[in-house]
Amino acid sequence: MGRGKIVIRRIDDTTSRQVTFSKRRNGLLKKAKELGILCDAEVGVIIYSSTNKLYDFATTNMKSIIERYNKSKEEHHQLANSSSEVKFWQREAAMLRQQLQNLQENHRIDSQEHVCSRQMMGEELSGLSVKELQTMETQLEMSLRGVRMKKDQMFMDEIQELSQKGNLLHQENVELVNLARQENMELCKKGFGTRDPNGAKRNGFLSNNLSLVEDLHAPVQLQLCQPQQSNHETPTRATKLGRLQLP
Repeated sequence: MGRGKIVIRRIDDTTSRQVTFSKRRNGLLKKAKELGILCDAEVGVIIYSSTNKLYDFATTNMKSIIERYNKSKEEHHQLANSSSEVKFWQREAAMLRQQLQNLQENHRIDSQEHVCSRQMMGEELSGLSVKELQTMETQLEMSLRGVRMKKDQMFMDEIQELSQKGNLLHQENVELVNLARQENMELCKKGFGTRDPNGAKRNGFLSNNLSLVEDLHAPVQLQLCQPQQSNHETPTRATKLGRLQLP
């Protein structure tokens, strides 16, 4: 039977842990020595036990191996930093190239729009062919047709709005006229007295010599009436010119 697979974990028993440490330490140092001899490698091993005892092995010199290790570590760190810095500047350069491309594209589009607008104004037509001129003429005619349709529609809307306002003003005028007629009739009814037996109204505040005759459907007329006979005596005093009489 072969050896069973053990679980790699801390050994709780102190004696067993010490025995295992001694065996595996010797085996590790033996393997390091064999690696240095067989492969011509520079190997250095440093071991501290749980009791703070030092065990080491070096194929040449432990100090030179440690110095070489520190130097290699620094070079690796600098290389990593330089690599990250190179990547950073590469990203910046890619971003700047993209921005430059976008600016060039926008400038090209603006230039084309500027040239097209000047051509629509009838300028810079020397480089165009007959077919391109015909196409531009068709586009201008379509644009002009659209502008005229929009203008006519705006005129129609304004005319309709003014017509609606005129109708409203006419209706308000009719209402005001009717209201004025009603107020006039009410004032006429309040300003005149009661009716006489013939259907006419007699004003109460006129004197005995004047009377106002009104018909409901006729204009107002004034009529001079005959003076009434007086029952009192004539004055004794008479004027030299004689007595004034009415026919």
